[in-house]
Amino acid sequence: MDASRARATLRGWGGVAAMAVLCAMALAFALLLPCTTRTPVPQRAGERAVTATQARADDCRDTDAHRRTLAPSGADGPVIDAIKARTGDRRKLIVGVDQNSYRWGYRNPNTEGAELEGFDIDLVHRIAQDILGDPDAVQFKAIPTSQRIPAIEDGRVDMVVRTMTITCDRLDHVAFSAPYFKTGQQVLAPKSSPVTGYDDSLAHKKVCTSAGSIAHTRLAADRKAGRLPASADISTTVPSQLDCLVRLQLGEVDAVVTDAALAASQAAQDPTVALKGKAFTEEYYGVAMRKDATDLVRRVNRVLVDYRADGWQASYDKWLSATLGRDPAASRPPVPQYLHGG
Repeated sequence: MDASRARATLRGWGGVAAMAVLCAMALAFALLLPCTTRTPVPQRAGERAVTATQARADDCRDTDAHRRTLAPSGADGPVIDAIKARTGDRRKLIVGVDQNSYRWGYRNPNTEGAELEGFDIDLVHRIAQDILGDPDAVQFKAIPTSQRIPAIEDGRVDMVVRTMTITCDRLDHVAFSAPYFKTGQQVLAPKSSPVTGYDDSLAHKKVCTSAGSIAHTRLAADRKAGRLPASADISTTVPSQLDCLVRLQLGEVDAVVTDAALAASQAAQDPTVALKGKAFTEEYYGVAMRKDATDLVRRVNRVLVDYRADGWQASYDKWLSATLGRDPAASRPPVPQYLHGG
């Protein structure tokens, strides 16, 4: 890509470089926020101990990992009690989110204070309303893709709502809610590129993915198995997905592989790039929480039951219909299936 095209591309997206700088500054601020201390809450007298946990089974397959969650419940428990026990300005739900995924979780520079907006952010507000009675009782923490699981395990956040795919490997570390969105991996490349999709056209091409993402794991496995050309260069990984788009616009990489839902939003931002080929996986987003946060998982699943009936469609229409189409059938989460005895 020559310099003139790079400049035109950046202008076409309305200043993605400026957005990237804004996001980087906000991320640095978010990482300076005090960490949440995970304090065990003693069980109340007469309270029935809940021993069910969401664990990965030996026969777990990624195609059915989204079914390994606990049945909904509106009851409080130790984890929810600890959240409600926070006092003053700290009485908030602490949630890890993205802040640079357009229409999912991004800071809108045209709003006062560059407010966080998007499909994931709407869901966070709904969960906060249910648990704390206030949709704005949320402390958002911007976290890069690779820090989603560590942030949960370290107790820095109560949950992560950040276009996070439910997989068997991740179930070794965190618990997931029922799915709230259906998507798949897809290739994003310049419209003028000879890349045609997830195929041999990626030979001798530089492909960018987010560190710790499903995309990078899939590319590495497929190249090793011969399903992806051995000459495809998949060494470029970045902390956040927006960084891949910037590198694509600057001509530093030839293609990006990411969730189709995110790729569609990025294509909407920049008219010089396009989705190439079809999605080559089937995946589901879920809300991630600590493995032992049984009551919180059940509560979020209860919220999702109501949200699918009243709220999901309105949020889709507002944020995603322009990029994914008016008919949300391909993106609707499946009817939840819960663990037996859960």
